[in-house]
Amino acid sequence: MTVTVEQRPPTPSGPPKLSREELLRAQRETLDTPRMDYSLLARLMFKPVDLMYGKEGSYTKFAMLEIIARVPYQAWERIGYLLVHRHAGRSALARRVFERIVEARADQDNEQWHLLILQDLVQRTGQRQSWLPHKVAPWLIAFFYYHVSWLLFLLRPDWSYRLNAEFEDHAEHEYMTFVAEHPELELVPDPGTYAAEYGRYRSVADLLRQIGHDERTHKLDSLESMREPRVR
Repeated sequence: MTVTVEQRPPTPSGPPKLSREELLRAQRETLDTPRMDYSLLARLMFKPVDLMYGKEGSYTKFAMLEIIARVPYQAWERIGYLLVHRHAGRSALARRVFERIVEARADQDNEQWHLLILQDLVQRTGQRQSWLPHKVAPWLIAFFYYHVSWLLFLLRPDWSYRLNAEFEDHAEHEYMTFVAEHPELELVPDPGTYAAEYGRYRSVADLLRQIGHDERTHKLDSLESMREPRVR
């Protein structure tokens, strides 16, 4: 039997790629905008990261954060599949849930590119990554964050979206501040290791600005999802 699918949910295009002028403007906007009023739970996550990796930004710290950044989207995708199965008899609702799944997967992919780029920069600059703080600890924190995101979504989806928005706001400011504090990065060419998939930029500074703007986009998407956290 042949099954015809009239239309499938479109794959999100991901955060917009900005020109150099737009990247510079985005950085100024971030630095001129106060950070969100982080919740106690968010601060409890940021504090141990600062203690283990230092308050200042670094490629190794950012790589660790990108391991964690994928987690909420993975949790939402998993819950989405459970909801699709639960509402299989209501095709319109199941479709809307699946559209959310597609969005979560696209956000995961974007965060994965961030991680690959940061790991490449770590290797190129010869920064040391030891087993406990850079291998084990990130996965333990990610394990905790995953289950918190999953549980919050079951209880109050808007809480889960809010926590992710806080995490993305933190990442956005960390990247943009790091670039501002390291003007020498303007003279370091983008190695372009993942240029075919992520785009090529004039410098590492612009590459990191783009990642910071991606985090802003994820933040705004989560804040928008808070307006209608449950799919109906």
